[in-house]
Amino acid sequence: MAKKHSKRYRKALAMVDASKSYPLSEAVGLLTKFPRAKFVETVELAFRLGVDPKQSDQMVRGTVPLPHGSGKVVRVLVFAKPGAAADAARNAGAEHVGFDDLIKKCQEGWVDFDVAVATSEAMSEVRKLGKVLGPRGLMPNPKTGTVTDDTAKAVKEVKAGRVEFKIDKAGNIHVPIGKMGFAAEQLVDNGRAVIEAVIRARPSSVKGTYLTNCTLSSTMSPAIRLDVRDFNLS
Repeated sequence: MAKKHSKRYRKALAMVDASKSYPLSEAVGLLTKFPRAKFVETVELAFRLGVDPKQSDQMVRGTVPLPHGSGKVVRVLVFAKPGAAADAARNAGAEHVGFDDLIKKCQEGWVDFDVAVATSEAMSEVRKLGKVLGPRGLMPNPKTGTVTDDTAKAVKEVKAGRVEFKIDKAGNIHVPIGKMGFAAEQLVDNGRAVIEAVIRARPSSVKGTYLTNCTLSSTMSPAIRLDVRDFNLS
């Protein structure tokens, strides 16, 4: 049975020209005119990439700081043995800092946090949590800056609005760029930062068209197709 969309969704859909690709600023302006949901929706960019995710040399992954933050309260856990790195993480605002105690809690199934950071020393034990943290996307990784001895910097960047992006098995990437309560200019700045970061992450082994489709939407809205020709796609 086909999904029946709400009256609010259908009204928003009628505002979108399906045959058109919108410049980012114009798309954001249109999105802000959509009828609002009863909660503050998350705004997201979705990318369809011309890569083969099954090939290890065509994986697309990275992080990008959002100029105006994500609008989300991020709970950070830091795996670090007692010492300077642990103290720095606490002072930077990490909600959970520890080593053996936190590893044990996670082994028991506790995952009440949004981002995990680990020192390089701690990773020898944290790797054992792969089956718990991996499927949830919580495993610390050097490529995303979450395996580092500069724990204060990592915690501050994550809390300030650094977001991670990673291609899925279907060749898609979904990245939040803020909330519907943001000013249009803030969403444009955040969106531009994400698009440019995804373009920079293009694997050298990819031939042909890399960014095949990009859309903007909020949690409950239809998607707006973006015109990304203004960005350097080479």
